[in-house]
Amino acid sequence: MKLFKNSSLFAAVLFSAVLFSCKSEDPVIENDEEVITDVTLKFTELDDSGNPVGDSFEFLASDPQGVELGTPTIETVTLDKGKTYRLDVLLYNSIANEDITEEVQEESDEHQFFFLGSAFTSNILTISYDDPSGELIGLQNTLTVSSSPGATATEMRVILRHDLDKSYPGANNPNFTNFAQAGGETDLDITFPIEIN
Repeated sequence: MKLFKNSSLFAAVLFSAVLFSCKSEDPVIENDEEVITDVTLKFTELDDSGNPVGDSFEFLASDPQGVELGTPTIETVTLDKGKTYRLDVLLYNSIANEDITEEVQEESDEHQFFFLGSAFTSNILTISYDDPSGELIGLQNTLTVSSSPGATATEMRVILRHDLDKSYPGANNPNFTNFAQAGGETDLDITFPIEIN
């Protein structure tokens, strides 16, 4: 009788061990961040009516491993004081030959850019979202350079958040310093040096 009780206990323990080992081998689904190898800031000067003036010009940050993984080469953005520009942010993954800009646009309810750094805290630059869809994303923006900036060198930090709560108080502000409080994860966080002419 004692042998039977021990056998039953042994079987129960064995069954539990098999059950837990099966559960631990189940794959964990991860939401991997996108690899972004190229970040392009494209500027187009606008006149007083908001119409494009002249040719667009671009500044690039790039790293073949991904700008968040390696040590990216970052070009210095050069802007003219007193000018207003349309700022388009373009993202690319050269490893997989993917246009990440398109993906961010398609998942517009899940993505949003924030623009921080001394360029904004010192009021050298002001920025507002101007996405054609009306969704607050930050792929297209209107950026104005102060006519009397008081400094010629500054910086702009470009942050892309994913899965944030866009209705969080303050999240509709492109300069929202507490962006992390709106939740989500950072897909991109890169700082461009800026020179004002």
